[in-house]
Amino acid sequence: MNTLLGRRSRTLAATTATAAIALVLVVGCTSSDSGGSGSKTAAGGVELVKAGRLTTCTHLPYPPFQSEIDGKVQGFDVSLIDLVAKNLGVKQTILDTPFENFKTGAFLNADECDLAAAGMTITAERKKNVDFSDPYFDATQAVLVDKKSGLTSLADVKTKGRKLGAQAQTTGEDYAKSKGFDPVSFESSDAVLNGLRTGQVQAVIIDYPVVQGWLKTKATADAFKVVDNLNTGEQYGFTVKKGNTKLLAAINKAIKDAKADGTYKKLYEKWIGPYDASATASPSAS
Repeated sequence: MNTLLGRRSRTLAATTATAAIALVLVVGCTSSDSGGSGSKTAAGGVELVKAGRLTTCTHLPYPPFQSEIDGKVQGFDVSLIDLVAKNLGVKQTILDTPFENFKTGAFLNADECDLAAAGMTITAERKKNVDFSDPYFDATQAVLVDKKSGLTSLADVKTKGRKLGAQAQTTGEDYAKSKGFDPVSFESSDAVLNGLRTGQVQAVIIDYPVVQGWLKTKATADAFKVVDNLNTGEQYGFTVKKGNTKLLAAINKAIKDAKADGTYKKLYEKWIGPYDASATASPSAS
């Protein structure tokens, strides 16, 4: 979907699983809580870190992929992994972890999580530490500016000497640096928007789906506008510990089936926006 989004391919620094404080959240899922009398083996012989649970590492908030809404963690990623959990006959549990763990696979290797779902870009570097699913989303970056700034493009930000913001350790931040910017780093997507709102920066570069979500709010749409959509060729994938072939196969099957039966389209339209089948990520694209 080269017409849409791109994003938070985090370039994360290594950190250990024990160094992080994690928050476990159970998400709304229609799957049954089985797992065979406390067995950690789910349907299809998939081994789980906790009986009856498919434990997912993420980093909150990152709407529309995952964020807490009405007391539950919801979003596009969450809904797709719920399909995996349902097929396995278990429920999904969300573990909120620091961004840094997604590059190294620290929580996966420590058996804290079965998989990671965090709008994560597939990169060769990350493939050294984790195994990626088939791509499930094509991503682009958007440049959002304050309407009062007079900025008309990313190049204009540099020409006029305005401050550019980005989420720390993401591909958006990397892209900005590759273009000669020294962006102001923010810890989360919410902090990025707040930086723009409070005038700490006059423009930000971040995943387009996130920007789409922001602009659904009238106050944000009245104050800010998109002036550039950058096709960086990124695709998102879910990750598992290296060698976890059975779980990886279950994830890929759920993605494939959802696209075939129309479920993917419904979830896309619910969480992202208008659906363009010709622009949807496919295994061949990876």
